Amino acid sequence: MILKELKINTFIGEPTNCYIIYDQESKETMCIDPAGDVEKIEYMIKEILKGNLKYIYLTHCHGDHIGGVTELKQRCGGKILIQREDSKGLNDKYINLSGIIDIPEIELEADSIVDDGDLIHLGNLEFKIIHTPGHTKGGSCVYCEKEKCLFSGDTIFSGTWGRTDLPTSSREEIMQSITEKILKLPDETIIYPGHGKPTKIGEEKRIYLELKPKQ
Repeated sequence: MILKELKINTFIGEPTNCYIIYDQESKETMCIDPAGDVEKIEYMIKEILKGNLKYIYLTHCHGDHIGGVTELKQRCGGKILIQREDSKGLNDKYINLSGIIDIPEIELEADSIVDDGDLIHLGNLEFKIIHTPGHTKGGSCVYCEKEKCLFSGDTIFSGTWGRTDLPTSSREEIMQSITEKILKLPDETIIYPGHGKPTKIGEEKRIYLELKPKQ
């Protein structure tokens, strides 16, 4: 597996982490949370990796994570995947926050819906979908046991967790998602969050209870 990270500046807050996962044998590629800078993403997939985009995976429906989806699909193809509960937010500006917090209005449709425990494949790589409500009702993480990595969206960050003061969010649910699902993974698992730097499960187990929500 080859992993590329692009930091994409959006209209709010710190840059969004967009991840491009590439299976060397099959050349199949998955892009997680293409927030924008689509030309840069396309160049990475087509020119640097020489890959074929199979999936566009959305960890949740917020505008600062989905801003480049429509253009990326037009340029590179790929199926748009999102957890069931957040699929309706893709074309609801109140839920996805577009047009409300200085993000241009976004309306789009998923190609396929995923649920907790579903498996998706990228060549020989297998990824498990973990439904992690809290930041949004349909927030999800993508876990690869073989590569010991978790793409967590805005559920958990290095040293803190996602906001719970937004439409469909819940502090109780996010803490349950973290304690009952994410922190049950092996300590050596690397967490690649939607914003900020990577961390590890073992590190977060020791400190998360003392933290305040990320702004």
